[in-house]
Amino acid sequence: MSDYRAPLSDMRFVMDELAGFAELSAQLPAFAEATPDMADAILDEAAKFTEQVLAPLNVVGDKEGCQLTAQGVTTPTGWKAAYQAFCEGGWNGITSPVDFDGHGQPETLGVAVREMAASANLSFSLCPMLTFGAVQALLTCASDELKSTYLAKMVSGEWTGTMNLTEPQAGSDLALIRSRAEPQADGSYRIFGQKIFITYGDHDLTDNIVHLVLARLPDAPPGVRGISLFLVPKFLVNADGSLGARNDAHCVSIEHKLGIHASPTCVLAFGDNGGAEGYLLGEANRGLEYMFVMMNEARLGVGLQGVALGERAYQQALAYARERKQGRDAVSGEALVTIDKHPDVRRMLMLMKSRVEASRALAYVAAGLLDRAHAHPDPETRKQQLMLAEFMIPLVKGGATEMAIDVTSLGIQVHGGMGFIEETGAAQHWRDARITTIYEGTTAIQANDLIYRKLMRDGGATAQAVFAQIGETVEALRASPQPALQAIGTRLQQALTDWTEATAWVLAHAKNDAAGVLTAAVPYLHLAATVCGGWQLGRAALAAARRLEDGSGDARFLKTKITTARFYADHVLPQAASLNQTVQAGGAALEGELL
Repeated sequence: MSDYRAPLSDMRFVMDELAGFAELSAQLPAFAEATPDMADAILDEAAKFTEQVLAPLNVVGDKEGCQLTAQGVTTPTGWKAAYQAFCEGGWNGITSPVDFDGHGQPETLGVAVREMAASANLSFSLCPMLTFGAVQALLTCASDELKSTYLAKMVSGEWTGTMNLTEPQAGSDLALIRSRAEPQADGSYRIFGQKIFITYGDHDLTDNIVHLVLARLPDAPPGVRGISLFLVPKFLVNADGSLGARNDAHCVSIEHKLGIHASPTCVLAFGDNGGAEGYLLGEANRGLEYMFVMMNEARLGVGLQGVALGERAYQQALAYARERKQGRDAVSGEALVTIDKHPDVRRMLMLMKSRVEASRALAYVAAGLLDRAHAHPDPETRKQQLMLAEFMIPLVKGGATEMAIDVTSLGIQVHGGMGFIEETGAAQHWRDARITTIYEGTTAIQANDLIYRKLMRDGGATAQAVFAQIGETVEALRASPQPALQAIGTRLQQALTDWTEATAWVLAHAKNDAAGVLTAAVPYLHLAATVCGGWQLGRAALAAARRLEDGSGDARFLKTKITTARFYADHVLPQAASLNQTVQAGGAALEGELL
């Protein structure tokens, strides 16, 4: 497996030119200290840590996996030391509030750090990702007492967090949850039930694990309206903050998986010995609402995993293609050339590169929207930015993870037969990527969320706002004197027309043709993600052209940004036309029987 090198130049370019990072410290008082110099220092240190500490453990973790012993789950060789160094470096709380000893940095910077960690070692990065989501949930709904007891230690990484939704009979349909919570005289609850697919549900990295558990109270109404959220620690916490007795929450097995071998996926049993002590978070029967805070953070994080895995696969494929010699150059006639000289290999590499960069841009832009939604002084601006961010998150989660499967598969293809051999490491990226379209909501769930919760809630007004912004980019591209930018503008306009037509069809059929719209949902998500990716690369091309004209920045890097955007426009954006046709075909072809 090739070494990982953090793509700092592209990260900073996207942060500044597309996500508006440079404006945050000037416009938002909450991020006054998030200066460009501060960002450079943080990104440089994150690159060193992820390249030198986390990346070398990626193969180790894949080969060793985790083990369940009588004492609990053990992680692979090197995991404990790496996690300790991760926490000591302050990486766990980089975007968490300073009130709980976090660093308070904007999400626009945090996504870059988290991308590096996931590229270097996805299995390792899942533990802090879940903790980060749990922290966000506690900030939303925990009492002051629970916050003071748990948050600082979770922000630092001294304790980790988990999200406990899924049960054997309740996967995506959380209305089927059976775990129950019985009130106690002291105000606590006894939790009973079993949860499956719990990432880092048990491990040996920290002394305590804070489980957030969905369960039902005895008088709860049926369905999702009767679900409450509880904090259930692995070890109870004494009044002085020290750890007390072991709680009745135990890992009974770990899953043997296709990928992410070093991330323990646990089956947790609550209450096998009298009941696990838990504490209600927020109000009763609002648990799913609170958990969605955690899930939305996790969905953006999983989309970022898609970017990270695509980047790692691209780096490895490119390195291999520059070394492997095979065949004659069909253009120059030169014999025995490295395979990166062959047109189809170059096409695959450019497809990998352009799709990764489009997805990165979309993820970082969504993060920038969230920063403004949380910290802008004007309430109306916060509302508008949140609407846009929520619209983009299913595109990031659904689009970037589907991209990762395609790109990591292409990485294997570039390696040829050697890609099918585990020792090269190309296969691990694909195996690790395969889960990303499933956990934290499948691609279909993201597509349904996009249509029914984001598109329909305002009759398409947010979508129209996005269309208008894309139209402005189209006009700027077409007005450029550069033929390459003009060509990108033409392709982007064609793709935008397809997305606009597909959106009109969905809005017209959503109420009276649910089967047809649900059939079209995933193609619609792919269409939206494809066009938005092209939009962001079009913006990147305009920014690169401006910098070239000003004479600022690395000319080679900037020219490559324009080339990448042009490739995406020529080879990816035309797919919008076929996706539009697929959307409008609806579900008529599914009316027959499946044999």
